[in-house]
Amino acid sequence: MGRRKLEMKRIEDKSRRQVTFSKRRSGLNKKAQRLSVLCDAAVAVVVFSSSGKLYEYCSGGTNRCIDEKGNVVSVNDMTELEEELSAALMHTRARKTQLMMERISSFLEQERKLSEEKEELKQQLASAANRKVDIDDGGQRGGLDDTADNQ
Repeated sequence: MGRRKLEMKRIEDKSRRQVTFSKRRSGLNKKAQRLSVLCDAAVAVVVFSSSGKLYEYCSGGTNRCIDEKGNVVSVNDMTELEEELSAALMHTRARKTQLMMERISSFLEQERKLSEEKEELKQQLASAANRKVDIDDGGQRGGLDDTADNQ
C-alpha cells in the first residue's frame, strides 16, 4: 500500500486533527532527537497546540535549551516565561473586556438620551399639530356644534 500525497490544508474533523497533531508532534521530536545524536547538535523543539498547551523537546540529558541568541535557558525559565505570558494575556483580556463594557455603557446612555429626545420631539410635533388645528378652526373648537346650536 503506497502513500498518497496529502493536500496541505486544515483538517476539519476535530478528532482526526488531534490524532494527526499527536502523531506528527511525536515524529518531529524523534527527528529532533536523531538530528541531535547523529550530528552532535543542540536541538530544541517548542510546539504550542491550538488550545495553547506547550510541548517541548531539548536535546541532551539536561533541562536546558538554547534560545535564538545562543543563550542557555532552563525549562524552569521557559515555564516561568509561559506563566508570565499567560498572566499578561489574562490582564489584556480583562482590560479589553472593561473597555468593551465601558463602550457598551456609553452606547446605552446615548440610546437613552436619543429616546428622550425622540419623545420630546413627538410631544412638540403633537403640540404643533394641535395649534395648527386651532388656527384652521379660526380659534373655535368643534365648529359644527356651534352652528347647530345657533339654528
